[in-house]
Amino acid sequence: MASLYLVDSLDGVTVGGSVALDGPEGRHAVTVSRVRVGETLRLSDGRGTVVVGPVESVDRDALVLTVATITTSPVPVPSLTLVQALAKGGRDEMAVQAATEIGVDHVVPWAAARSVSRWEGAKVAKGRARWQAIAHEAAKQAIRSRVPSVSDPVTTTAIAATTAPSAGVVVLVLDPTATERLATWEPPADATSIALVVGPEGGIDASELDRLSAAGAVRVRLGDTVLRTSTAGPAALAVLQSRLGRW
Repeated sequence: MASLYLVDSLDGVTVGGSVALDGPEGRHAVTVSRVRVGETLRLSDGRGTVVVGPVESVDRDALVLTVATITTSPVPVPSLTLVQALAKGGRDEMAVQAATEIGVDHVVPWAAARSVSRWEGAKVAKGRARWQAIAHEAAKQAIRSRVPSVSDPVTTTAIAATTAPSAGVVVLVLDPTATERLATWEPPADATSIALVVGPEGGIDASELDRLSAAGAVRVRLGDTVLRTSTAGPAALAVLQSRLGRW
């Protein structure tokens, strides 16, 4: 029962009732994973609710499961957000995948000054859909009951605007020149949201660093080496998970 399949909704589901798995997920379960009647599966709505139970029937590209148990995981506090700069070569997508597996709650694409990759026009919807699909598949791989949300891309100005000190909101900026180490940074006891800002391959522009710092962001570094944008965010999120006592 290692696999996890995602359904659109589990509203109104009760123990002893039935849940259908159809569409692409049902087709994959039946034709690729070759799920059979009697096997126990785990289904999630991607928002924290998970049902487990045996398969009672299988069709050509769908199946029906009898609900044996229902569990709902609480929303994590503080939530973790990755503000990932758009990057070339699919490195931003690699960051989204690993960050999802590690436990990020929200992903925000960032059009940084040094981002070579740009989402404009039709690319905005296409890029967001691509990142959401990556998060969807990575959550299944990690057996996560919550799939991270992916927002529309933001500018540095927008990040600075949301960085203004407010109750419970903390913004961290990964900066290899920072004096404070993330491993020793102490999360505020009243933090409800921690956002991690990661620059593109060329790094965060000095003017952007100054603007974010002036708005209240905390600049932190991981260590003495400089990681690629594809690994910096996930590595930092792993440190945060440990600092928050989740790992």
